[in-house]
Amino acid sequence: MSRRIKRTQSGPRARDERKAPRPSRERPLGPPKAGFRAQAKPTRFAAERGESRRSAEQPVKPPKAAAEPAARPAKVQTVVVTADENNMRVDRFLEARFPGLSFSHIQRIVRKGELRVNGKRADSKDRLEEGQSVRIPPLRLDAPKLAASLSETERKILEQLNAMTLFEDDDVLVLNKPAGLAVQGGSGTTRHIDQMLEAMRDAKGQKPRLVHRIDKETAGCLLVAKTRFAATHLTGAFRQRSARKIYWALVAGVPKPKQGRISTYLAKEESEEDSIMRIAAHGDEGASHAVTYYAVVETAGPKLAWVSLKPVTGRTHQLRAHMAHIEHPIIGDPKYFNRENWEFPGGLQNRLHLLARRIVIPHPRGGVIDVSAPLPPHMQQSWNLLGFDTSRFDPIENAPEE
Repeated sequence: MSRRIKRTQSGPRARDERKAPRPSRERPLGPPKAGFRAQAKPTRFAAERGESRRSAEQPVKPPKAAAEPAARPAKVQTVVVTADENNMRVDRFLEARFPGLSFSHIQRIVRKGELRVNGKRADSKDRLEEGQSVRIPPLRLDAPKLAASLSETERKILEQLNAMTLFEDDDVLVLNKPAGLAVQGGSGTTRHIDQMLEAMRDAKGQKPRLVHRIDKETAGCLLVAKTRFAATHLTGAFRQRSARKIYWALVAGVPKPKQGRISTYLAKEESEEDSIMRIAAHGDEGASHAVTYYAVVETAGPKLAWVSLKPVTGRTHQLRAHMAHIEHPIIGDPKYFNRENWEFPGGLQNRLHLLARRIVIPHPRGGVIDVSAPLPPHMQQSWNLLGFDTSRFDPIENAPEE
């Protein structure tokens, strides 16, 4: 189901006690494709053969108890950003300094302006600089739970995370996020990946950190850093665009030409009911440049096409807005599917057909992480119905990377 990490110095570290060895029945698909450096050997997807990612009999072991509870600031305090914390996001800085601080609490103190950087209000995504002074309001912390106090619900969450895992070592976790599961909380969202990661707090109370986001209805590869060291390096790789992402989608019609580049400006358009990303002009307020490469992999007559997408930038809803812009919206997209009088093909589920298929990114300790996710069930059903072969060569491999 995944391409394993290829290291420049040594092989991947042994998995932690939560995981059993992978199934050994794997057949190579062929030589590595062009377009990515230092790839690991590709393998067929275990999920497509009906194999489990780990032994069903292996018990899930809870994290070790913390040596001591996290400090609980009961009054306003001021801290100074260290050299090790330089360029950290405000929310990551708070998570690192105060293990047990919930995502919702971080957002609340930032939104209310209770947290200040050099005396000024800050956004949770702002990056800090060494030597800056950060005002911390009184905090409500949840101390790490002892292993013996883990509830049945928390144990089930660990099992669910294990079942989602495509790759894991001491620093990095790559999850196969199911379609319909949010990455972070929001209005009316009570279950999400960020909340589930609470069950993986380590002995020091640190929980794994999200490195990037994908939409709730998009399935596939989600990168998570298990350490602050890994989070710094992986977020830096995204910022420097050294991370490569490939998505698969089923779209209406067949794009012409069959390979191309989409370059637009995107801006958020708010309404009382919803918000979408609209095509904007250069210089429009809030407009950001967005670039996507696409390639048609296979077609089902003139009505449907399997396309592979490589986003160069990472704007909100970029792929969905771009495919709608070229008049080939993604099947099942509730926001951007804009074809009038279009009849949904029989046998296909009316759900978003978009998969975060593959991620390739430098490992913080050397080598390259190269992981692929299988089709989610509703897309696998469509691929089977249309006769698409997932082992076909993906032409997006040769698309430029900038």
